[in-house]
Amino acid sequence: MDLYYEVSGKGHPVVFLHSGGTDLREWKYLASHLVKNYKVITFDARGIGKSPSPTEHTNYVEDLLLLLNYLELDKATLIGHSIGGQIGTEFALNYPEKVENLILIAPALSGFSYSQEFNAYIATINEAAPDLNKMLDRSLSGSLYQVVMEGPHRELMIQMHQDYLKRVLNWPSFNLIWPQPPAIERLEELPAKTLFIIGEKDFQDNHRVAEYFRRAPKIRFFEIADADHMVTLTHPEELYQQINEFMKE
Repeated sequence: MDLYYEVSGKGHPVVFLHSGGTDLREWKYLASHLVKNYKVITFDARGIGKSPSPTEHTNYVEDLLLLLNYLELDKATLIGHSIGGQIGTEFALNYPEKVENLILIAPALSGFSYSQEFNAYIATINEAAPDLNKMLDRSLSGSLYQVVMEGPHRELMIQMHQDYLKRVLNWPSFNLIWPQPPAIERLEELPAKTLFIIGEKDFQDNHRVAEYFRRAPKIRFFEIADADHMVTLTHPEELYQQINEFMKE
């Protein structure tokens, strides 16, 4: 196993999948609640944090399978945020026997067409490369970070984002492989009991993604007021309450 991971607590295993622009530190606050009753597994995705850089071909879904098998976990609850939610969704569709519950926090979705506004935002960040400070400023000025950047977790967000961009700038050329067909065409087949959580002030594209997930047969939705995309940092107690109640059912 070449991915960096951390395990703490005992009980039913819960595997966290962090968002883009962060690393396993994103789960610092939520994991501290869940570790009281569950075995908590956090890890850095390939190319992020303490995990090795991507190679020629990279498959995040297969990386997750590799981790679960290495830890000898027959079944686990997955908690995925943003691209971590996309990985969790794809994994639940392709390896349903390995997923007890699926908890998605403002997930990305393969096959979804993002708006011109979102694509322009990403383009402005990429255009600033390789100027790390300019990339950081442009990225964190996005509306999806307005709440976290005005709160007490601002410095942690900046540090994670800076570390993330440093790694990205040094990635070798590689192909990111996703299962086919894309998940947007298969949501009716999603077998896992699913909880979808989103911040009220998240980017509108992420709210549009939520509408597609209404096709999933065993899903419920919860919106957290006054939260943006980084609800994992700003509202961990509310997240824990919803997740704990969902998992106890």
